[in-house]
Amino acid sequence: MHRIFAAGGDSVKLGEFSISKSIPDLGTLTNIILRNAFVIAGVVALFLLIFGGFGFIMAAGSGDAKGMEKGKGAITAALIGLALVAMSASIVALIGTLTGTKTQLLGQ
Repeated sequence: MHRIFAAGGDSVKLGEFSISKSIPDLGTLTNIILRNAFVIAGVVALFLLIFGGFGFIMAAGSGDAKGMEKGKGAITAALIGLALVAMSASIVALIGTLTGTKTQLLGQ
């Protein structure tokens, strides 16, 4: 019986992949991850605001006090989360400035 291997004797060099050419160091990778995390957090906060507002309006129209409180809670949570994301982005930018790293986190 013959053994068949998926890879030959040659090893794959990391420099051959295009992603390793566009991300030269750990700082750049961290910057990309943080920027995308902040965008995702903003989109989630937007959806929470929309659904919380929709729930609040629907509950107010039907006179449901519990539903109104639930909608208010969702809106409050979304705004607090958005404020935390904005403050954390500012802290990351401040740390980048203090350490002298080149950061493009907040579009500077």
